[in-house]
Amino acid sequence: MHRGDKKIDVCFISPKAYSLFNPDAKNIEDPFGGSGVDLYLLALELARDKNFRISFITADYGQESVETIKGVRIIKTLDFKQNPLIGAIKVWLGLRKADAQIYFQETVSWGTFLVALFCKLHRKIFIYRTAHRRECDGTYLRQHYSAGKAFSWSLASAAEVVVQNESDKKEIKQTIGVNSTVVPNAQYLPRLSGNQRNIILWVGRSTPIKRPELFVKLAEMYPDEKFVMICPRARGDSSYNELVGRAGQVDNLEFINQVPFGEIETFFKRAKLFVCTSKGEGFPNTYVEACKCGTVILSLYVNPDGFLSSYQVGLCADGDWDKFVKQFEMLLNTEKLYEYGKNARKYAEQKHDITKVVQIYKQMFMRSGVRL
Repeated sequence: MHRGDKKIDVCFISPKAYSLFNPDAKNIEDPFGGSGVDLYLLALELARDKNFRISFITADYGQESVETIKGVRIIKTLDFKQNPLIGAIKVWLGLRKADAQIYFQETVSWGTFLVALFCKLHRKIFIYRTAHRRECDGTYLRQHYSAGKAFSWSLASAAEVVVQNESDKKEIKQTIGVNSTVVPNAQYLPRLSGNQRNIILWVGRSTPIKRPELFVKLAEMYPDEKFVMICPRARGDSSYNELVGRAGQVDNLEFINQVPFGEIETFFKRAKLFVCTSKGEGFPNTYVEACKCGTVILSLYVNPDGFLSSYQVGLCADGDWDKFVKQFEMLLNTEKLYEYGKNARKYAEQKHDITKVVQIYKQMFMRSGVRL
């Protein structure tokens, strides 16, 4: 080990996560996603432990080359506006600067291969966490031949592969042949008070797979309900202005293009129902946000491991729009909202409390070969 203080050095890689550490950051064109939130919260919680030294690779948003925020050493690397090859070199140099024992990355890209290769050449520990079902069920491999081969090699070289639900665990074993560990998404759980719940909420980037236009359609159908949509523009979304324009014509829909991560919770506490129209996810962080705030979930498609029904925290329409609308009406006109809301908070306390989940990762790091 390169230091004599016997701390475990972990480096997280999530280029778009910088604004989570610094909400005042400028030039944030492509907002963070759920994977950035996962790694950000895990980094913060590990940094609270004196046995760990945490670094974090982010992109270049005009900040200092190295800075420490909330006990985490932030290392600036690529600029998304530059040539990808130059970006790859900057990330590689950032990985060297971190000088960690463990490198932890989430969400498939060519960056996954870059980090895995770095770890292979420098005899470091590589841990990968999936962010979406398409990484596990073979969809990514079918759609990206070369990148899929690189992804498969990266996972085969990883000391640990982490998935978000049991279905992903089975599918990634079938498609790529790797064993994995299911670890729930983790968040800090707030105290709940008797907030007035008076909105129907949707939160997500404007990526096509999340089907944001369907929430606008739902708001149009129910003019007596108050709808709130928090929808930052996804990189490369050429139809965003069209979405904003349509939303602006719906009197009972408030469209918000950006909310700092620290303020998202206030919206979930006000929501009597959180609506998910996405066609595919791993385990959405918005589901954890909803559950920790005691907010009921209504999903058009996504129901990982059937947890919405098994824990009675919400309903899923299995892709059937007519069924989805009927479920929406039923939830708003019965006592199920109160009952499901209580179940949701209990579920979050059991499964997603970061102070509990972080212990799973600490054991994993030890299992990977690192010792204090």
